[in-house]
Amino acid sequence: MAEEIKNPNVSGAFYPDNPQQLSLMIDSFLEEANPPSIKGEIFGLILPHAGYIYSGKTASFGYKLIRNKPYRTVIIMGPSHYYGFKGISIYPGGKFRIPLGDIEIDKEFTKKLLFKDKDIIFQPKAFEEEHSVEVQLPFLKKVLGDFKIVPVVMGYNDLEILKRFVSLLKEAIGQRKDILVIASSDMYHGYDYEFCSLVDNLTLSYLKNMDVEGLYKAILEGKAQLCGAWPVLTLIMLAKELGHQRLEVLNYTNSAEVTGNKRKGIWAVGYSSCVIDHEKTEADMFNKEQKKKLLEIARKAIEDYLKTGKKIEIKETDPVLLQNMGAFVTLHKYGQLRGCIGNLIGEKPLYLTVIDMAIESAVDDPRFPPLKLEELKDIEIEISVLSPLEKIDDPKDIILGKHGVLVRKGFRSGVFLPQVAEETGWSKEEFLSYLCSHKAGLPPYAWKEKDTELYIFTAEVFSEKELK
Repeated sequence: MAEEIKNPNVSGAFYPDNPQQLSLMIDSFLEEANPPSIKGEIFGLILPHAGYIYSGKTASFGYKLIRNKPYRTVIIMGPSHYYGFKGISIYPGGKFRIPLGDIEIDKEFTKKLLFKDKDIIFQPKAFEEEHSVEVQLPFLKKVLGDFKIVPVVMGYNDLEILKRFVSLLKEAIGQRKDILVIASSDMYHGYDYEFCSLVDNLTLSYLKNMDVEGLYKAILEGKAQLCGAWPVLTLIMLAKELGHQRLEVLNYTNSAEVTGNKRKGIWAVGYSSCVIDHEKTEADMFNKEQKKKLLEIARKAIEDYLKTGKKIEIKETDPVLLQNMGAFVTLHKYGQLRGCIGNLIGEKPLYLTVIDMAIESAVDDPRFPPLKLEELKDIEIEISVLSPLEKIDDPKDIILGKHGVLVRKGFRSGVFLPQVAEETGWSKEEFLSYLCSHKAGLPPYAWKEKDTELYIFTAEVFSEKELK
Protein backbone atom coordinates (compact mmCIF):
# COMPACT_ATOMS: atom_id res chain seq x y z
CA MET A 1 0.00 0.00 0.00
CA ALA A 2 1.02 3.60 -0.53
CA GLU A 3 2.35 5.41 2.50
CA GLU A 4 -0.11 7.81 4.06
CA ILE A 5 2.25 10.76 3.58
CA LYS A 6 4.42 11.03 0.46
CA ASN A 7 7.37 13.24 1.42
CA PRO A 8 8.83 15.63 -1.17
CA ASN A 9 11.78 14.65 -3.35
CA VAL A 10 13.10 18.01 -4.56
CA SER A 11 12.12 20.51 -1.86
CA GLY A 12 15.18 22.70 -1.25
CA ALA A 13 16.55 21.88 -4.70
CA PHE A 14 13.98 22.68 -7.38
CA TYR A 15 12.18 25.16 -5.12
CA PRO A 16 12.80 26.64 -1.64
CA ASP A 17 12.08 24.40 1.34
CA ASN A 18 11.32 27.44 3.50
CA PRO A 19 7.53 28.02 3.31
CA GLN A 20 7.79 31.81 3.49
CA GLN A 21 10.50 32.04 0.82
CA LEU A 22 8.58 29.63 -1.42
CA SER A 23 5.35 31.57 -1.00
CA LEU A 24 7.01 34.90 -1.78
CA MET A 25 8.77 33.46 -4.84
CA ILE A 26 5.51 32.16 -6.31
CA ASP A 27 3.75 35.44 -5.50
CA SER A 28 6.42 37.36 -7.41
CA PHE A 29 6.10 35.05 -10.42
CA LEU A 30 2.31 35.43 -10.48
CA GLU A 31 2.52 39.21 -10.09
CA GLU A 32 4.87 39.49 -13.06
CA ALA A 33 2.97 37.10 -15.35
CA ASN A 34 0.69 38.73 -17.91
CA PRO A 35 -1.20 35.93 -19.71
CA PRO A 36 -3.81 36.72 -22.39
CA SER A 37 -7.43 36.58 -21.27
CA ILE A 38 -9.16 33.25 -21.94
CA LYS A 39 -12.93 33.46 -22.47
CA GLY A 40 -13.68 29.75 -22.19
CA GLU A 41 -13.49 27.56 -19.09
CA ILE A 42 -9.98 26.15 -18.76
CA PHE A 43 -9.81 22.35 -19.00
CA GLY A 44 -6.08 21.66 -19.22
CA LEU A 45 -2.60 23.13 -18.91
CA ILE A 46 0.79 22.08 -20.25
CA LEU A 47 3.43 23.35 -17.82
CA PRO A 48 7.20 22.93 -17.29
CA HIS A 49 8.76 21.12 -14.35
CA ALA A 50 12.30 22.44 -14.05
CA GLY A 51 13.75 24.31 -11.08
CA TYR A 52 11.70 27.40 -10.35
CA ILE A 53 14.60 29.79 -11.11
CA TYR A 54 14.51 28.48 -14.68
CA SER A 55 10.86 27.70 -15.46
CA GLY A 56 8.83 29.27 -12.66
CA LYS A 57 8.03 32.45 -14.59
CA THR A 58 6.76 30.49 -17.57
CA ALA A 59 4.67 28.15 -15.38
CA SER A 60 3.07 31.15 -13.68
CA PHE A 61 1.37 32.20 -16.95
CA GLY A 62 -0.82 29.11 -16.73
CA TYR A 63 -1.31 29.21 -12.98
CA LYS A 64 -2.37 32.85 -12.96
CA LEU A 65 -5.28 31.97 -15.27
CA ILE A 66 -6.69 29.40 -12.83
CA ARG A 67 -6.24 31.41 -9.64
CA ASN A 68 -9.30 31.05 -7.37
CA LYS A 69 -11.13 28.85 -9.91
CA PRO A 70 -13.48 26.21 -8.40
CA TYR A 71 -11.52 23.08 -9.35
CA ARG A 72 -12.02 20.24 -6.86
CA THR A 73 -9.78 17.60 -8.50
CA VAL A 74 -6.52 18.21 -10.37
CA ILE A 75 -5.09 15.37 -12.44
CA ILE A 76 -1.31 15.87 -12.75
CA MET A 77 0.46 13.70 -15.32
CA GLY A 78 4.24 13.71 -15.49
CA PRO A 79 6.94 11.57 -17.11
CA SER A 80 9.20 9.16 -15.25
CA HIS A 81 12.78 10.50 -15.33
CA TYR A 82 14.49 8.00 -13.03
CA TYR A 83 12.66 4.69 -13.14
CA GLY A 84 12.14 2.88 -16.42
CA PHE A 85 8.88 1.01 -16.87
CA LYS A 86 6.10 0.50 -19.38
CA GLY A 87 2.68 1.76 -18.51
CA ILE A 88 1.06 4.33 -16.23
CA SER A 89 1.53 4.55 -12.45
CA ILE A 90 -1.15 6.23 -10.32
CA TYR A 91 -0.64 7.02 -6.64
CA PRO A 92 -3.75 5.54 -4.99
CA GLY A 93 -4.30 7.54 -1.80
CA GLY A 94 -2.90 9.46 1.13
CA LYS A 95 -1.29 12.90 0.91
CA PHE A 96 1.63 14.58 -0.84
CA ARG A 97 3.66 16.80 1.50
CA ILE A 98 5.21 20.10 0.39
CA PRO A 99 6.52 23.06 2.47
CA LEU A 100 3.20 24.87 2.05
CA GLY A 101 1.19 21.98 3.54
CA ASP A 102 -0.20 18.55 2.69
CA ILE A 103 -2.35 17.94 -0.38
CA GLU A 104 -4.83 15.09 -0.30
CA ILE A 105 -5.14 12.51 -3.09
CA ASP A 106 -8.60 11.98 -4.53
CA LYS A 107 -8.75 8.26 -3.78
CA GLU A 108 -12.33 7.94 -5.01
CA PHE A 109 -11.15 9.11 -8.42
CA THR A 110 -8.01 6.95 -8.46
CA LYS A 111 -10.17 3.88 -7.76
CA LYS A 112 -11.92 4.49 -11.09
CA LEU A 113 -8.61 4.20 -12.92
CA LEU A 114 -6.29 1.86 -11.08
CA PHE A 115 -6.01 -1.72 -12.33
CA LYS A 116 -8.85 -1.23 -14.83
CA ASP A 117 -6.23 -1.99 -17.47
CA LYS A 118 -3.11 -4.17 -17.31
CA ASP A 119 -0.90 -1.15 -18.04
CA ILE A 120 -2.50 1.15 -15.44
CA ILE A 121 -0.98 0.25 -12.08
CA PHE A 122 0.56 1.64 -8.90
CA GLN A 123 4.34 1.37 -9.20
CA PRO A 124 5.85 3.00 -6.06
CA LYS A 125 9.35 3.22 -7.56
CA ALA A 126 8.03 5.61 -10.22
CA PHE A 127 7.40 8.18 -7.46
CA GLU A 128 10.47 7.60 -5.23
CA GLU A 129 12.72 10.20 -6.91
CA GLU A 130 10.38 11.82 -9.44
CA HIS A 131 9.88 15.60 -9.54
CA SER A 132 7.57 16.12 -12.55
CA VAL A 133 4.37 15.92 -10.48
CA GLU A 134 5.79 17.42 -7.29
CA VAL A 135 6.97 20.75 -8.76
CA GLN A 136 3.39 21.60 -9.77
CA LEU A 137 2.08 21.28 -6.20
CA PRO A 138 3.36 24.52 -4.58
CA PHE A 139 1.85 26.57 -7.42
CA LEU A 140 -1.45 24.72 -7.10
CA LYS A 141 -1.47 25.20 -3.34
CA LYS A 142 -1.09 28.95 -3.84
CA VAL A 143 -3.70 29.50 -6.56
CA LEU A 144 -6.50 27.05 -5.65
CA GLY A 145 -8.65 26.59 -2.58
CA ASP A 146 -10.01 23.23 -1.49
CA PHE A 147 -8.81 20.65 -3.99
CA LYS A 148 -7.46 17.11 -4.26
CA ILE A 149 -4.96 15.62 -6.69
CA VAL A 150 -4.59 12.54 -8.86
CA PRO A 151 -0.80 12.00 -9.24
CA VAL A 152 0.15 10.12 -12.41
CA VAL A 153 3.65 9.18 -13.57
CA MET A 154 4.07 7.69 -17.02
CA GLY A 155 6.74 5.31 -18.22
CA TYR A 156 7.19 4.38 -21.87
CA ASN A 157 3.89 4.02 -23.72
CA ASP A 158 2.43 3.85 -27.17
CA LEU A 159 -0.71 5.49 -28.54
CA GLU A 160 -2.85 2.42 -27.90
CA ILE A 161 -2.09 2.43 -24.18
CA LEU A 162 -2.73 6.17 -24.04
CA LYS A 163 -6.06 5.79 -25.85
CA ARG A 164 -7.20 3.19 -23.33
CA PHE A 165 -6.18 5.50 -20.49
CA VAL A 166 -8.05 8.38 -22.12
CA SER A 167 -11.16 6.21 -22.30
CA LEU A 168 -10.95 5.49 -18.56
CA LEU A 169 -10.32 9.15 -17.74
CA LYS A 170 -13.27 10.24 -19.84
CA GLU A 171 -15.56 7.79 -18.04
CA ALA A 172 -14.23 8.82 -14.62
CA ILE A 173 -14.69 12.54 -15.34
CA GLY A 174 -18.22 12.04 -16.66
CA GLN A 175 -20.15 15.30 -16.46
CA ARG A 176 -17.91 16.95 -13.87
CA LYS A 177 -16.87 20.52 -14.66
CA ASP A 178 -14.61 20.94 -11.62
CA ILE A 179 -11.63 18.95 -12.91
CA LEU A 180 -8.36 20.41 -14.19
CA VAL A 181 -5.82 18.29 -16.08
CA ILE A 182 -2.13 19.22 -16.08
CA ALA A 183 0.49 17.68 -18.37
CA SER A 184 3.93 18.32 -16.87
CA SER A 185 6.64 18.59 -19.52
CA ASP A 186 9.78 20.44 -20.55
CA MET A 187 10.75 20.66 -24.21
CA TYR A 188 14.12 20.56 -26.03
CA HIS A 189 17.11 19.18 -24.12
CA GLY A 190 20.52 19.72 -25.73
CA TYR A 191 23.65 21.77 -26.23
CA ASP A 192 22.59 24.16 -29.02
CA TYR A 193 20.56 27.29 -28.22
CA GLU A 194 19.68 28.00 -31.86
CA PHE A 195 18.61 24.41 -32.49
CA CYS A 196 16.57 24.55 -29.28
CA SER A 197 14.43 27.37 -30.70
CA LEU A 198 13.96 25.60 -34.04
CA VAL A 199 12.92 22.29 -32.51
CA ASP A 200 10.61 23.89 -29.98
CA ASN A 201 8.91 26.04 -32.63
CA LEU A 202 8.08 22.87 -34.56
CA THR A 203 6.81 21.18 -31.39
CA LEU A 204 4.66 24.20 -30.53
CA SER A 205 3.12 24.14 -34.01
CA TYR A 206 1.91 20.56 -33.38
CA LEU A 207 0.56 21.63 -29.99
CA LYS A 208 -1.32 24.63 -31.40
CA ASN A 209 -3.02 22.37 -33.94
CA MET A 210 -3.64 19.68 -31.30
CA ASP A 211 -2.23 17.26 -33.87
CA VAL A 212 -1.87 14.01 -31.94
CA GLU A 213 -0.75 11.78 -34.81
CA GLY A 214 1.68 14.36 -36.18
CA LEU A 215 3.20 15.08 -32.77
CA TYR A 216 3.48 11.38 -31.91
CA LYS A 217 5.31 10.67 -35.17
CA ALA A 218 7.58 13.72 -34.77
CA ILE A 219 8.46 12.64 -31.20
CA LEU A 220 9.37 9.12 -32.34
CA GLU A 221 11.48 10.52 -35.18
CA GLY A 222 13.24 13.00 -32.88
CA LYS A 223 11.99 16.03 -34.82
CA ALA A 224 9.97 17.30 -31.84
CA GLN A 225 10.96 17.05 -28.19
CA LEU A 226 8.83 16.78 -25.05
CA CYS A 227 10.16 14.83 -22.08
CA GLY A 228 6.49 14.60 -21.03
CA ALA A 229 5.32 13.51 -24.46
CA TRP A 230 2.96 10.82 -23.14
CA PRO A 231 1.26 13.13 -20.61
CA VAL A 232 0.89 15.85 -23.27
CA LEU A 233 -0.53 13.46 -25.86
CA THR A 234 -2.93 12.08 -23.24
CA LEU A 235 -4.14 15.58 -22.33
CA ILE A 236 -4.73 16.56 -25.95
CA MET A 237 -6.57 13.33 -26.78
CA LEU A 238 -8.72 13.63 -23.65
CA ALA A 239 -9.49 17.28 -24.35
CA LYS A 240 -10.60 16.51 -27.91
CA GLU A 241 -12.72 13.59 -26.70
CA LEU A 242 -14.53 15.98 -24.36
CA GLY A 243 -15.00 18.64 -27.02
CA HIS A 244 -12.23 21.07 -26.08
CA GLN A 245 -10.70 22.07 -29.38
CA ARG A 246 -8.49 25.11 -28.73
CA LEU A 247 -4.92 25.19 -27.44
CA GLU A 248 -3.10 28.49 -26.92
CA VAL A 249 0.58 28.96 -26.13
CA LEU A 250 0.77 31.44 -23.25
CA ASN A 251 4.53 31.75 -22.89
CA TYR A 252 7.72 30.16 -24.17
CA THR A 253 11.34 30.47 -23.11
CA ASN A 254 14.38 28.29 -22.53
CA SER A 255 17.15 28.06 -19.99
CA ALA A 256 19.61 29.89 -22.27
CA GLU A 257 17.21 32.86 -22.46
CA VAL A 258 16.74 32.80 -18.69
CA THR A 259 20.46 32.68 -17.84
CA GLY A 260 21.61 34.81 -20.77
CA ASN A 261 24.21 32.20 -21.72
CA LYS A 262 23.50 31.31 -25.34
CA ARG A 263 26.90 29.92 -26.27
CA LYS A 264 27.07 26.66 -28.18
CA GLY A 265 27.93 23.74 -25.95
CA ILE A 266 25.95 25.10 -23.00
CA TRP A 267 23.04 22.91 -21.92
CA ALA A 268 19.66 24.35 -22.95
CA VAL A 269 16.12 23.24 -22.06
CA GLY A 270 12.89 24.62 -23.50
CA TYR A 271 9.86 25.60 -21.38
CA SER A 272 6.31 26.41 -22.46
CA SER A 273 3.03 27.21 -20.77
CA CYS A 274 -0.09 26.25 -22.75
CA VAL A 275 -3.81 26.27 -22.05
CA ILE A 276 -6.71 24.24 -23.45
CA ASP A 277 -10.00 25.98 -22.85
CA HIS A 278 -13.55 24.71 -22.62
CA GLU A 279 -15.18 26.31 -25.61
CA LYS A 280 -14.26 28.19 -28.72
CA THR A 281 -15.18 31.80 -29.19
CA GLU A 282 -16.72 32.90 -32.43
CA ALA A 283 -13.41 34.33 -33.56
CA ASP A 284 -11.72 31.00 -32.95
CA MET A 285 -14.14 29.01 -35.09
CA PHE A 286 -14.85 30.99 -38.26
CA ASN A 287 -13.91 34.34 -39.66
CA LYS A 288 -16.24 36.37 -41.85
CA GLU A 289 -14.84 34.98 -45.11
CA GLN A 290 -15.29 31.38 -43.97
CA LYS A 291 -18.90 32.07 -43.00
CA LYS A 292 -19.59 33.70 -46.36
CA LYS A 293 -17.98 30.78 -48.16
CA LEU A 294 -20.16 28.23 -46.33
CA LEU A 295 -23.31 30.23 -47.12
CA GLU A 296 -22.29 30.50 -50.79
CA ILE A 297 -21.66 26.75 -50.88
CA ALA A 298 -25.11 26.12 -49.42
CA ARG A 299 -26.87 28.38 -51.95
CA LYS A 300 -24.91 26.95 -54.88
CA ALA A 301 -25.69 23.39 -53.73
CA ILE A 302 -29.44 24.11 -53.65
CA GLU A 303 -29.42 25.97 -56.99
CA ASP A 304 -27.52 23.26 -58.84
CA TYR A 305 -29.65 20.49 -57.39
CA LEU A 306 -32.90 22.23 -58.34
CA LYS A 307 -31.56 22.73 -61.89
CA THR A 308 -29.93 19.34 -62.51
CA GLY A 309 -31.05 16.97 -59.77
CA LYS A 310 -27.38 16.33 -59.01
CA LYS A 311 -25.16 17.23 -56.07
CA ILE A 312 -22.38 19.70 -56.80
CA GLU A 313 -18.79 18.50 -56.58
CA ILE A 314 -16.32 21.03 -55.25
CA LYS A 315 -12.94 20.78 -53.57
CA GLU A 316 -12.16 22.79 -50.46
CA THR A 317 -8.68 23.56 -49.13
CA ASP A 318 -9.45 25.67 -46.05
CA PRO A 319 -8.40 23.43 -43.09
CA VAL A 320 -11.15 24.86 -40.88
CA LEU A 321 -13.86 23.85 -43.36
CA LEU A 322 -12.25 20.42 -43.71
CA GLN A 323 -12.88 19.58 -40.05
CA ASN A 324 -15.54 16.96 -39.33
CA MET A 325 -18.37 18.94 -37.72
CA GLY A 326 -22.13 18.63 -37.41
CA ALA A 327 -24.33 21.36 -38.90
CA PHE A 328 -27.93 22.39 -39.62
CA VAL A 329 -29.06 24.41 -42.61
CA THR A 330 -32.22 26.46 -42.09
CA LEU A 331 -34.22 28.15 -44.86
CA HIS A 332 -36.53 31.11 -44.28
CA LYS A 333 -38.94 32.69 -46.75
CA TYR A 334 -40.26 36.13 -45.88
CA GLY A 335 -39.23 35.49 -42.28
CA GLN A 336 -41.08 32.16 -42.04
CA LEU A 337 -39.47 28.74 -41.71
CA ARG A 338 -39.25 26.97 -45.09
CA GLY A 339 -36.99 24.03 -44.23
CA CYS A 340 -34.48 22.90 -41.62
CA ILE A 341 -32.48 19.67 -41.58
CA GLY A 342 -29.13 18.89 -40.00
CA ASN A 343 -26.61 16.33 -38.93
CA LEU A 344 -25.73 16.37 -35.23
CA ILE A 345 -22.61 14.24 -35.55
CA GLY A 346 -19.65 15.47 -37.57
CA GLU A 347 -19.13 12.49 -39.85
CA LYS A 348 -17.89 14.47 -42.88
CA PRO A 349 -15.84 17.60 -43.53
CA LEU A 350 -17.98 20.62 -42.66
CA TYR A 351 -18.35 21.93 -46.20
CA LEU A 352 -19.67 18.54 -47.39
CA THR A 353 -22.11 18.40 -44.47
CA VAL A 354 -23.37 21.87 -45.48
CA ILE A 355 -23.91 20.70 -49.07
CA ASP A 356 -25.89 17.65 -47.93
CA MET A 357 -28.00 19.51 -45.38
CA ALA A 358 -28.72 22.43 -47.70
CA ILE A 359 -30.15 20.11 -50.34
CA GLU A 360 -32.14 18.10 -47.80
CA SER A 361 -33.58 21.26 -46.23
CA ALA A 362 -34.70 22.41 -49.66
CA VAL A 363 -36.32 19.23 -50.92
CA ASP A 364 -36.60 16.63 -48.13
CA ASP A 365 -38.05 18.40 -45.08
CA PRO A 366 -41.35 16.47 -44.66
CA ARG A 367 -43.07 19.53 -43.20
CA PHE A 368 -42.84 21.46 -46.46
CA PRO A 369 -43.23 20.82 -50.21
CA PRO A 370 -39.94 20.66 -52.14
CA LEU A 371 -38.50 24.09 -52.89
CA LYS A 372 -38.90 25.34 -56.46
CA LEU A 373 -36.12 27.09 -58.35
CA GLU A 374 -38.13 30.28 -58.74
CA GLU A 375 -38.52 30.45 -54.93
CA LEU A 376 -34.78 30.45 -54.27
CA LYS A 377 -34.41 34.21 -54.76
CA ASP A 378 -36.74 34.75 -51.78
CA ILE A 379 -34.93 32.31 -49.50
CA GLU A 380 -32.59 33.38 -46.71
CA ILE A 381 -30.08 30.70 -45.67
CA GLU A 382 -28.88 30.23 -42.11
CA ILE A 383 -26.19 27.78 -40.99
CA SER A 384 -25.69 26.44 -37.46
CA VAL A 385 -22.36 24.68 -36.86
CA LEU A 386 -22.55 22.44 -33.81
CA SER A 387 -20.23 21.51 -30.98
CA PRO A 388 -19.98 17.83 -29.95
CA LEU A 389 -22.93 16.44 -27.96
CA GLU A 390 -22.57 16.38 -24.17
CA LYS A 391 -24.80 14.09 -22.09
CA ILE A 392 -26.30 15.70 -18.98
CA ASP A 393 -28.04 14.21 -15.96
CA ASP A 394 -29.87 17.32 -14.80
CA PRO A 395 -31.99 19.75 -16.89
CA LYS A 396 -30.62 22.50 -14.65
CA ASP A 397 -27.44 22.32 -16.75
CA ILE A 398 -29.34 23.61 -19.80
CA ILE A 399 -28.83 27.31 -20.49
CA LEU A 400 -31.63 28.62 -22.72
CA GLY A 401 -30.32 30.54 -25.70
CA LYS A 402 -26.88 28.98 -25.38
CA HIS A 403 -27.60 25.26 -25.54
CA GLY A 404 -29.41 23.22 -28.12
CA VAL A 405 -30.92 20.03 -26.76
CA LEU A 406 -31.33 16.48 -28.06
CA VAL A 407 -33.88 14.29 -26.26
CA ARG A 408 -33.80 10.52 -26.73
CA LYS A 409 -35.94 7.73 -25.33
CA GLY A 410 -35.87 4.29 -26.88
CA PHE A 411 -36.02 4.70 -30.65
CA ARG A 412 -37.54 8.18 -30.50
CA SER A 413 -35.50 11.39 -30.50
CA GLY A 414 -35.84 15.05 -31.30
CA VAL A 415 -33.68 18.15 -31.32
CA PHE A 416 -34.07 21.91 -30.90
CA LEU A 417 -31.30 24.32 -31.89
CA PRO A 418 -30.20 26.96 -29.34
CA GLN A 419 -31.95 29.78 -31.21
CA VAL A 420 -35.39 28.14 -30.78
CA ALA A 421 -35.62 29.38 -27.19
CA GLU A 422 -34.88 32.95 -28.26
CA GLU A 423 -37.30 32.85 -31.18
CA THR A 424 -40.20 31.46 -29.11
CA GLY A 425 -39.61 33.02 -25.71
CA TRP A 426 -40.43 29.67 -24.07
CA SER A 427 -39.50 28.87 -20.50
CA LYS A 428 -37.18 25.90 -19.98
CA GLU A 429 -40.15 23.66 -19.10
CA GLU A 430 -42.03 24.75 -22.24
CA PHE A 431 -38.89 24.29 -24.34
CA LEU A 432 -38.38 20.72 -23.13
CA SER A 433 -42.08 19.82 -23.25
CA TYR A 434 -42.45 21.00 -26.85
CA LEU A 435 -39.21 19.22 -27.75
CA CYS A 436 -40.58 15.94 -26.42
CA SER A 437 -44.10 16.25 -27.87
CA HIS A 438 -43.52 18.04 -31.19
CA LYS A 439 -40.05 16.79 -32.20
CA ALA A 440 -39.66 13.37 -30.60
CA GLY A 441 -43.26 12.14 -30.51
CA LEU A 442 -43.02 11.57 -26.77
CA PRO A 443 -45.32 12.68 -23.95
CA PRO A 444 -44.60 16.31 -23.00
CA TYR A 445 -43.37 15.23 -19.55
CA ALA A 446 -40.95 12.60 -20.90
CA TRP A 447 -37.91 14.80 -20.23
CA LYS A 448 -38.54 14.36 -16.49
CA GLU A 449 -38.33 10.56 -16.65
CA LYS A 450 -35.17 8.74 -15.58
CA ASP A 451 -34.84 6.61 -18.72
CA THR A 452 -34.94 9.67 -21.02
CA GLU A 453 -31.53 10.87 -22.20
CA LEU A 454 -30.74 14.58 -22.60
CA TYR A 455 -27.79 15.94 -24.56
CA ILE A 456 -26.72 19.55 -24.94
CA PHE A 457 -24.61 21.31 -27.56
CA THR A 458 -23.74 24.82 -28.62
CA ALA A 459 -23.94 26.29 -32.11
CA GLU A 460 -22.32 29.08 -34.00
CA VAL A 461 -25.14 30.54 -36.08
CA PHE A 462 -24.76 32.87 -39.07
CA SER A 463 -27.01 33.86 -41.96
CA GLU A 464 -26.94 35.62 -45.31
CA LYS A 465 -28.91 38.50 -43.84
CA GLU A 466 -26.30 39.40 -41.25
CA LEU A 467 -23.36 39.07 -43.65
CA LYS A 468 -24.75 41.20 -46.49
